[in-house]
Amino acid sequence: MKLLVLLSRVPWPVEKGDKLRAFHQIRCLSEEHEIHLFALTDDKDNTVAKEKLTSYCASITFVQREWFSTGWNVLKAFFNGKPLQTGLFTSKKAANALVALVQKIEPDHIYCQLIRSAGLAESLDIPSTVDYQDVMSVNMLRRKKASPWYLKPVMAIEYRRLMKYEYAIYQQFDHHLIITATDRDLMPFEERDKIEIIPNGVDYNYFYPVDEPRDIDIVFTGNMAYPPNIDASEFLVNDILPRVKKVIPDVRVMLAGANPHARVQNLASRNVQVTGWVDDIRECYSRSRVFIAPMRIGTGLQNKLLEAMAMKTPCVTTPLANDALGAKPGKEILTADKPSELAKHLIFLIQNPEKASLIAAAGFDFVRDHYSWEESARQMSAIMQTSGKH
Repeated sequence: MKLLVLLSRVPWPVEKGDKLRAFHQIRCLSEEHEIHLFALTDDKDNTVAKEKLTSYCASITFVQREWFSTGWNVLKAFFNGKPLQTGLFTSKKAANALVALVQKIEPDHIYCQLIRSAGLAESLDIPSTVDYQDVMSVNMLRRKKASPWYLKPVMAIEYRRLMKYEYAIYQQFDHHLIITATDRDLMPFEERDKIEIIPNGVDYNYFYPVDEPRDIDIVFTGNMAYPPNIDASEFLVNDILPRVKKVIPDVRVMLAGANPHARVQNLASRNVQVTGWVDDIRECYSRSRVFIAPMRIGTGLQNKLLEAMAMKTPCVTTPLANDALGAKPGKEILTADKPSELAKHLIFLIQNPEKASLIAAAGFDFVRDHYSWEESARQMSAIMQTSGKH
């Protein structure tokens, strides 16, 4: 099948969840299909990304976003009643380029990741699939609750618009995907049960257990400009860490990930290291005694948990994050909501390495049994090759 993949971002480097999912979907789907990639970009030089993606794609088209055009389209979205983020990722220039590409390659199917760029494909009469990935409306609502007062009115408007738009996009596409059952059940319309669940996976050739000294007690990773990760970092350092320090005064924490926001940078101290971009994130997992994902807002599956478990690092998280993951609390992972309970879990795992190893081994087996990019791509392929609306 000749498959046109429509993305709102260039899927390399994979420092964001949507880029990670897109990259591995392209990699795996290219084994069976002819992939033509169309992606928006903010970068003038995408040479490295093109070199990485060329082996998987028959053609690659990048359309650069322009600040003036983006501002104008956000303004139009505001007055048209659409989510503001659709203005960020749609433009006449991009739509025309997409139509030209379709006329040139005549694809059998178009696969669009995320609803924010789905408007680019609304005029195309081609069998189609949209990947919601997670529930953007609920994500916005949760982020609104943790945002400053002056942003709450804007986010409230965006939340209501996203709810309507998620259903509008459902009607536009033939097939519909999402990462977890938890997110599917949060979709604000009755047809949500028809959305197919396609989990994320782990690249087990890259993430695997490494036997080396674990000299960092606690690690949290992620894109540190993403609001849910900023909130989780502050929750860890300001609310959880002081309780751990009462028992382990010299505890060492690492906040590792690209683009650390000023709020994250301000958390650095004698006990807390903020790394910024890391060339090889595996070192952060392999050096840590415990990985924690103290997520309080956001939606979707936390890829960071999959990666840490694949490297046999014992994990602690919140029920919000584990609801999507599905690991067994107390056996494959430790979970809690309150900072006092999360601190107890961290202290227990740091002070009891044998028990920590048992949880790490169970978590490793769980991930290997349930999360595979190759299996997810196989399921996607089967869905996209069926006819008719779902």
